[in-house]
Amino acid sequence: MTQRPAVSGAALDVAAANARVMQLKALADPLSLQVLSVAATRGAVQRDALNEALEASTSDLAAAIAGLSAAGLLESRLDELSPTPDALVRFGRILTADSRTAPPADPVARGALPPAIERVAADLGYRFSSTFAAETVHRYVGESYDLLRSRASISTHLPSLTARFAAERLGALATARGLVLAGTPEVLFVCVQNAGRSQIAAATLRHLAGTRVHVRTAGSAPASRVHSDIVDLLDEVGIPMAAEFPKPLTDEVVLAADVVVTMGCGDACPVLPGRRYLDWALDDPVGKDREQQRAIRDAIRSKVEGLLDELGVTPR
Repeated sequence: MTQRPAVSGAALDVAAANARVMQLKALADPLSLQVLSVAATRGAVQRDALNEALEASTSDLAAAIAGLSAAGLLESRLDELSPTPDALVRFGRILTADSRTAPPADPVARGALPPAIERVAADLGYRFSSTFAAETVHRYVGESYDLLRSRASISTHLPSLTARFAAERLGALATARGLVLAGTPEVLFVCVQNAGRSQIAAATLRHLAGTRVHVRTAGSAPASRVHSDIVDLLDEVGIPMAAEFPKPLTDEVVLAADVVVTMGCGDACPVLPGRRYLDWALDDPVGKDREQQRAIRDAIRSKVEGLLDELGVTPR
């Protein structure tokens, strides 16, 4: 039997290899890596704000910025610094703290969950009793609570958000393990903040396909809430925006997916066999003027319609 190659694509030529080495050398400097991380997690950063965020001398920061720029990892527009597409695509996964490599504390070690979260665990334990042990459900609820607690801006919503996030993760885990029969395609949309492009794509796909496609979303560095202008943008074309919220990217939602669509989140999404991966090169609508946002929304719809056609699903 012929063994499949570990990765797809052509091998690097000398010029490409030299360029990658230059980038790796730039990122081998801790301060340079921090500079790029700050720029990537904020989307763009003013030089003054960078000075405030990092404890380094002006000369050291200038040297780090120069090295990153020379390596094609950082670009400057006026006084604003932002990561290049190369930086995000090739090194996006190392630019943010990865919750999957540093899992939340075990609920037992952390201590008792708040009463409201314990009620969530009990309710979901009953709901998933035919699929998972109560201990598994409790662990996922605790992890989901921890993941959201560090990002949620309104603490009074944490119980309901935790319930939805944990239920989605448990449902995805059941699908990935073949514990439930899924007769519909599973599509996962991933962007950086899970507050713009991925939400537009998911809402559009749900609107066009209904229950014939199961849709999930996640973010490599999720925001605290979906941007309000995204909701307005969808409302303009009659697409309802359900009570969605940004969610961290976790392994089980990738495992459950048949198709994984990434939008500007670099290599944060793990590549697993048996799944189809698509990368949609689309600008982030957040911060753009309304006409630019509409153009991005319409481009996303066009791509969603193409995906439905490939899946053999006729828009309703």
